[in-house]
Amino acid sequence: MTDSSKLDHLLHLYRQMQLIRRVEEEAAAAYAKGKIGGFLHLYIGQEAVAAGCSAAMRPEDTMIGTYRDHGMALVRGMSARALMAELYGKDTGCSRGLGGSMHLFDAKNRMLGGYGIVGGHIPLAAGVAFASKYRDEKAVTLCFFGEGAVPIGDFHEGLSLAALWKLPVVFICENNEFSMGTPMSRTLSVEDLTLKAPGYGMQSDRLIVEDVLEVEAHIRKAIDRAREHNEPALIELRTYRFRGHSMSDPGKYRSREEVEAHKARDPLLRARKQLVDGGREADVLRVEEEIEAEVLDAVQFAESSPEPSADLLEATTYVGPFAR
Repeated sequence: MTDSSKLDHLLHLYRQMQLIRRVEEEAAAAYAKGKIGGFLHLYIGQEAVAAGCSAAMRPEDTMIGTYRDHGMALVRGMSARALMAELYGKDTGCSRGLGGSMHLFDAKNRMLGGYGIVGGHIPLAAGVAFASKYRDEKAVTLCFFGEGAVPIGDFHEGLSLAALWKLPVVFICENNEFSMGTPMSRTLSVEDLTLKAPGYGMQSDRLIVEDVLEVEAHIRKAIDRAREHNEPALIELRTYRFRGHSMSDPGKYRSREEVEAHKARDPLLRARKQLVDGGREADVLRVEEEIEAEVLDAVQFAESSPEPSADLLEATTYVGPFAR
C-alpha cells in the first residue's frame, strides 16, 4: 500500500470514528434533555475498536456486540438517521423504535444485535459461526464483550464449543478496565485475559488500542485464520471509555487526572494528527464538516419522526389466538 492510499484508508477510518464520536455526543445531549429514555451506554473513547475491526471484515461477515453497540452499528453501515431515530424510540428507527439503544439490529449489514444481558450473546455468536461453517459460507463472526463478561458461564461455554467444533469466530474482549464502576483488579484474578485461551486450545492476541490501523492489522490476522482454517481466537483489546458506564453513572470512581491522561492518547486524535501531518488537513476539515451536517440532520430527523403506532405495538407484543 502506497503512502497516499494508506492515508486514504486512514481518512475513511477517521470518518467512521468521527461519526461515532459526534453521534454519541448528540445522543448524550438529547438524553440530558429527556428526549431519549431508558439506558444509554456511550462508546466515546472506544471508536478505534469498532472502526479497526470492521475494516478487517467482509460484507458477509457478522458482528455481534453488547449494549454499548452504537459504534458497531454505524461502522457496519447503519445510517445515523436510523440509529438516532431508534434511540428516540421513533417508528423510523432501525427496529421501528422497539429495540432502543441496547438492542440495535441491522440484518442487511450483518450487525446482528446489541444484547443487554452481559455475556449472554457469546454462545449466540458461536451459533452464528456454526451456521456459517455448516453452510460453507466462508463467513466469520466477530463477537464483542467487555472484561466484565469473562467470569460469566456463557463466556466459557461459548469459547469451549467454538474451539471444540472449530468454528469461524473471533471473540473480542473490549477491555475498558471497568466493569460498570468496579476496576478490573477487583473482578479478575489475572490481568492478561488471553491466558484463558490455551485452556480451550484457542489462538489469542492482545493489543493496547492506540492506533486504529494497528487494530485492523491484528484483527485481520485472526479473521484470516478463522476464514481459512476455522480457527477461533480470543483477542483482548485494551481500550478506555471516557464517559461513565451509562448516562446515569457520574464516574466518580475515577480521578480526573486518570481520564485526562487517557484522553491525551485518544486514538481518534492520533488518527487526525497522522492525517494532518501527512498533508491531508483539508480532507480532514471537509470530513468533519460533512459529519457535522450528517449528525445534525439525524437529530432533526429523529425529532420530527412519528412515534410507533398502537397497531405496531399490539402486533409485536401479542401472538397466538389472542392476537388480532
